[in-house]
Amino acid sequence: MWTPCGMARMRPHSSLKQEFLKEWIKGLQRCSFPKKSILERKKAIKLSADIAMASARNGTTCWSRALISSAARDGSDNNHLVKQILGPESDRPAMENKAPAREASVCKKILKRSCRIRRRGRRKCGAAAAAPSSIAKHLVKKRRQILRSLIPGGEFMNEICLIEETLDYITSLRVQVDVMRSLATASVRGTE
Repeated sequence: MWTPCGMARMRPHSSLKQEFLKEWIKGLQRCSFPKKSILERKKAIKLSADIAMASARNGTTCWSRALISSAARDGSDNNHLVKQILGPESDRPAMENKAPAREASVCKKILKRSCRIRRRGRRKCGAAAAAPSSIAKHLVKKRRQILRSLIPGGEFMNEICLIEETLDYITSLRVQVDVMRSLATASVRGTE
């Protein structure tokens, strides 16, 4: 099922963990580590984890498409790693926005309505409430800018999509941390 911004509803944590682990292992297998320095290995592991996290979402979110495209554009080294991790472009999942056009118009209607409601509220409040509301608006705007800078592709999202994408990105990061923590715990237990 699709939300107004065209993003797929979040999958259960366990299936996302399985998909991430599968993609990450596949990516790590495609990277060759024998002649790399510790820093290069760290970079390759981090990049493969990010790409696996994004590809586990199958291009259904803006942040996943932005993460993959920015990783491919960053540098020749990263581009080579991305190609190794994701494989040939023919094997990659479709990275287009799968949202129907009707749902994009619903999003625009919601934004227009919220603007009208805000304008009505301003007229009713008058000049006395202008100072506190302008301070609050400034704080919200500043925090929104910070959030847009933290989410891959966030600078191109409207407010509603930004919130939905942020929630999905946080969930995916949590999955990434959980899987990495489990692997680290298992490897420590294996060496004891």
